[in-house]
Amino acid sequence: MSRSKQKILRALGHLVRQHRTALGISQEELGLRANLDRTYISGVERGVRNPSITAIASLASGLGLTVSNLLDNLEIEAENIE
Repeated sequence: MSRSKQKILRALGHLVRQHRTALGISQEELGLRANLDRTYISGVERGVRNPSITAIASLASGLGLTVSNLLDNLEIEAENIE
């Protein structure tokens, strides 16, 4: 996988984790809300999973966000990933 793809996935994971912790919920709770497995949530947050658009929509819904709100600042976040 290219370095730029890795940065985007890690940035997405960071955004998901930020929103989840701001809500004060666990990965398991987000998984229940998003109808996704806790281990999948963990993989997304660590940047090792490449979620489909339907999984991103489920994550956003589980976080009480729109997809556009979840992905807001993704490029800026990716630029800050080393």
